[in-house]
Amino acid sequence: MALANKNIKYLRKLRGWTQEEFAQKLRIKRSLLGAYEEERAEPRTEVLEVVADMFKLTLDELMRKDLSETKGSYIAKRRAQKLASGRTDIPFVPVKAAAGYLNGYADPEFIDELNTFTLPMLSGGDYRAFEIIGDSMMPTPSGSVIVGEKVNSLEEVKNNNTYIVVSKTEGIVYKRMLKNNRQKNKYTLVSDNPTYQPYTISAEDILEVWQAQMILSKANTQLNWDVNQLASIVNNLQQQVSVLKKRIN
Repeated sequence: MALANKNIKYLRKLRGWTQEEFAQKLRIKRSLLGAYEEERAEPRTEVLEVVADMFKLTLDELMRKDLSETKGSYIAKRRAQKLASGRTDIPFVPVKAAAGYLNGYADPEFIDELNTFTLPMLSGGDYRAFEIIGDSMMPTPSGSVIVGEKVNSLEEVKNNNTYIVVSKTEGIVYKRMLKNNRQKNKYTLVSDNPTYQPYTISAEDILEVWQAQMILSKANTQLNWDVNQLASIVNNLQQQVSVLKKRIN
């Protein structure tokens, strides 16, 4: 069973999960998963079946092949399965995977192991979906999924459009972007919720930019605004626009 133990650990790390996260998905205790990975216990058959199903493997592959040495074949198999569907798969980055994404965003193996979905209205592009948490972009509710198209060059950024910005300093954020006419290597990130102040980020800190194409949110998510609150928001936005114009010009 030693190979199965080793493969379980390899597959967990390949997906970027902690032992706690993987154990929850397998519905076992973290300590038991640790025992499997350290080869102090043999994985139960029902656990191996769940792992095999999760990673589209056979039990024979999981138990008899060293996937860390044949990862090229494993990844090639996963890619072939995706291409065979004839659809554009959109990798999904949930909040729990955000930290791992900062390290693995440029790693094809990491991206291949993200869960994917398809949207019939999007095709022929390089898309990725990100879960956002918080109220900085209200009225877009917390928990929404932003589907973005890859921006290959910062020169393609359009003022006041919404983007998912992946950076070394801020992580993954959903904001409006403004170019700085005085400093070409600086960009101002603006929230739709005026209670959050705009801030500046350097081009060298930006790892990726994805232009928002679609927003997916749960049904029956209602936002309660009163007239006074809306009036305050409009007033704050007008003030922020005036300040930003002065800074940029």
